[in-house]
Amino acid sequence: MPPSATEDVTTSINSEPHSTPLSSSPLPTPVSTMPGSDFDWKISLSNKVIAITGANRGIGLGIAEVCLANSASVVYSLDIFEPGEEFSALQKKHPKKLNYIKCDVTSESSIEEAIETIIAHSGRIDGLVANAGMTKHQPAIDFTRADIEKLFNLNVFAAYFCATTVAKKFISLGIKGSIVFTASMTSHRPNRAAPSAPYGGTKAAVRNMTHTLAMEWAEHGIRVNCVSPGFVKTAMTYFVDQAPDWHLKMQYYGGMPRLADPRELGGAYVYLLSDAASYTTGVDLPVAGIVGAW
Repeated sequence: MPPSATEDVTTSINSEPHSTPLSSSPLPTPVSTMPGSDFDWKISLSNKVIAITGANRGIGLGIAEVCLANSASVVYSLDIFEPGEEFSALQKKHPKKLNYIKCDVTSESSIEEAIETIIAHSGRIDGLVANAGMTKHQPAIDFTRADIEKLFNLNVFAAYFCATTVAKKFISLGIKGSIVFTASMTSHRPNRAAPSAPYGGTKAAVRNMTHTLAMEWAEHGIRVNCVSPGFVKTAMTYFVDQAPDWHLKMQYYGGMPRLADPRELGGAYVYLLSDAASYTTGVDLPVAGIVGAW
């Protein structure tokens, strides 16, 4: 390398005018997340107050049922729709432990009001599952801007503001809480059976922001993770296994040739919401018997 080139590199590296002075103020002390000597190593949601968006039906209701089966103190469904028969049946099975709060998760004020209601009734909140979402399956060239904006508004923006609202409460109340997003295996790879490029894009955004939020909030003892389901039997996917070529597709894809019961996802959420996951943050857990084999 010519001497002049070496001098230029050295000057650039050591040049004072371009350096940023380090702050002299002390760094904040991170909240300790180390389990104590009396830590209960059982995976349980005992004494925990959990909020789940979109839990009046489908995946959200399945998660709620498994949370209650694992000793959650109380579960709140934040949903814009009125509860149906399945929700009422689960309420009867768990008296006073499953509650519904009408909430439009695309409205920041509605989210804030719902979280305040939970804290007023239960005194705290320990976990949030940002699960509410929607999809639309059609060729990419058929999507309008309005279609795409609707998907991003619910799947990304609503999930983000639910998480930030709850994180602020965790910090102000001194709670080492857990946030779990519902992502999707379509955030990893195309869904050949029911393609939707914009939907996959929304879930990729959710999976990506999981990592950054986990990094930012770790100092407060807040953990952030996501679960990526494969095909799950819900009102949004009822048609998938009715396709004439379903069995042929399953032979091609490999894996488990069926759709999941929503409750089969619950174990992943319970683990991530529980104190047993005290050193688990910033990860995505795929729960996809079929899609994972593509």
